[in-house]
Amino acid sequence: MPQPFPHPLAAKVPEITLLFWVIKVLTTGMGETASDYLAHTSLALAGLIGVGGLAVALGWQLSTTEYRPAAYWTAVAMVAVTGTMVADALHRFVGLSYAVTTPFYAAVLTAVLVWWWLSERTLSIHSIHTRRREAFYWLAVMASFALGTAAGDFTAATLNLGYFTSGLLFGAMILVPLVAWRLGLNAVVAFWAAYILTRPLGASFADWLGKPAYRSGLGYGDGTVTVVTLLAIVVLVAWVAATGHGVQARREPEFETEPA
Repeated sequence: MPQPFPHPLAAKVPEITLLFWVIKVLTTGMGETASDYLAHTSLALAGLIGVGGLAVALGWQLSTTEYRPAAYWTAVAMVAVTGTMVADALHRFVGLSYAVTTPFYAAVLTAVLVWWWLSERTLSIHSIHTRRREAFYWLAVMASFALGTAAGDFTAATLNLGYFTSGLLFGAMILVPLVAWRLGLNAVVAFWAAYILTRPLGASFADWLGKPAYRSGLGYGDGTVTVVTLLAIVVLVAWVAATGHGVQARREPEFETEPA
């Protein structure tokens, strides 16, 4: 049996609010443009920041015993950067098309979620109270970022929709789990469907802003978009930390129940 954190239990991830989705989309866009900027500046630097930054960020997050906004969102931001690098590596360096990498990462994410479910019998974010469940959570987050990166590039480049049209497409798609949830879809299923779609949504609009016109972008530059989105993330996370917004209620283990 996994050993829980000290009681009363407090989930290690934030409550799902509108602000959660805003910060999540910003991190996806920042991760996309930051990864591209670093890759075009120096592959060695990109690898150092991607791997080293992810290790430090996850180490910080895993060392906490409850949700800490700065630690949590730093980890998400670094997963966004590294997840983009992982997804792009198979395309740029191995030569696999996005038509191949997209279903590949979909299969990886499915395997992680199935493994998590078979081990814990829940995929609920309200149950992230143990080291093992948190490990599953971050594996799923990494896989979802890689899948979202590949999917966004697939629609923009392979299907020739361009970044802006891809952003609109994923913006429409993310409404599907929201409406389905309102109509009775299981909340956990709706959450993960929306969570996965935030990646190509944010990345598509970030690429549209940063990439040059000949690549269907506005040409503001990956570095500029990275700095602007990063500043927005820092401001919002600082506000979240100061106000306590999104902290899940503590739950005594004997009364804890899993969502349906």
